[in-house]
Amino acid sequence: MAESVPLAPLTTLRVGPVARRVLTCTSTDQLVDVLRAVTDPILVLAGGSNVVLADDLSETMPELTVVRVANTAITVEGDVVRAEAGAVFDDVVVASLQHGLGGLECLSGIPGSAGATPVQNVGAYGAEVADTIRRVRLLDRRTGEVRWAAPEELKFGYRTSILKYSDAVIVLEVEFALDRQGRSAPLRYRELATALGVEPGERADPIRVRQTVLQLRAGKGMVLDEQDHDTWSVGSFFTNPVVSQAEFERVQAMFDADTGGAVPHYPAPDGVKLAAGWLVEHAGFGKGYPGEGAPARLSTKHALALTNRGEANTADVIALARAVRAGVLDRFGIMLHPEPILIGCDLSVP
Repeated sequence: MAESVPLAPLTTLRVGPVARRVLTCTSTDQLVDVLRAVTDPILVLAGGSNVVLADDLSETMPELTVVRVANTAITVEGDVVRAEAGAVFDDVVVASLQHGLGGLECLSGIPGSAGATPVQNVGAYGAEVADTIRRVRLLDRRTGEVRWAAPEELKFGYRTSILKYSDAVIVLEVEFALDRQGRSAPLRYRELATALGVEPGERADPIRVRQTVLQLRAGKGMVLDEQDHDTWSVGSFFTNPVVSQAEFERVQAMFDADTGGAVPHYPAPDGVKLAAGWLVEHAGFGKGYPGEGAPARLSTKHALALTNRGEANTADVIALARAVRAGVLDRFGIMLHPEPILIGCDLSVP
C-alpha cells in the first residue's frame, strides 16, 4: 500500500488529485482478495485512459481507496485470447496478430487496459470490442461472487455497457473470440478502407490494417507520446451523437442556409449518427482552440481531443469541455455527451 499518491501521472490526461491510499494488485487472485476486503468506496484504475478525475476528491470522497489494476497476463488458446484486466490493450492486439488471429486490428493503438474495453465498449474505425468479446470475468463487490458473464448480459451499446456507471461490478479478465483464418474484420470505416485500397465491407491483411490504423491515429494525435502535449488527452472527449431523422434534416437545413454542403452522417440502429468533431468545428471551436497560452486546448490535429498542454488541471479541462458543449448546443441544438467517465466533476454549469 502507498499513501499520498499523485494520480495525475497514472492517467493519460495527466490531471487529478492526490490519493489518500493506493493498493496495487499484480495478480487476479490478489485483485479479488483486495476487492473483497476493502469496504471503503473504491476507484479502480488501470490505464487511466478514459477517466477524468477531479482536482480534489478529499471532500466528496474522503474515504476513497484507489485500487490499481496491474495484472497483465495474456494467453492464447486456439482462437481465444484471454487478457487479465490490467494488460495493455494494444499488447492484446499484438498478441492476437502474432498468433495469426484476426478481428482486433482496427482497434490498434487505443490506449488503456483490456479490462476497460468492455466497460466502454471501446471502438474505433468501424469496430468495437463487442464484435469479438466471448465473455468477461467479473467480481460483484456486493456479494463477493466471481463469475463469467456472456456478452448479452453486458448490454453493449455505442461506447457504453451495463458496467460503465457502477463500481459494484469489477472486470477481472476478458476473453476475445477471433478469426482463426487470420482474416481482418470487415472494414466498415470508409477512410480506413480507402487507405487500404479496398471497398467498405471487404477484408484486408490484418497486419496491414494495424499499420494503417496506427498511421491514421498518429495523424490525428491519437497515439500517446509523453513528449507531445498534443496527445495528452482521453482521446475523443465527446461521443458522436445519434439523432432522429428529423433532427438530422433540421441540422442539414441549417447548414444549407449558411454555407451549403453535406453534414457528415452515418446510419445508426436508433437514428442517424453525426460526427461530433464536425459539430465542434462548425460551432466555432477549431483545432487548437482557444490558442497559445491556454493550459487546456483542443488538439491541433483533432477537434474532439481536449488536451493538457503540460500545466492544466482538471478544472481547466472541464471549463473547456463546458464551453465546447454549450457552443454546440447553442449552434445546433444538440447536446454532446462525454465519452470518458467523470469522477468528482461534471459538465453542468456551476
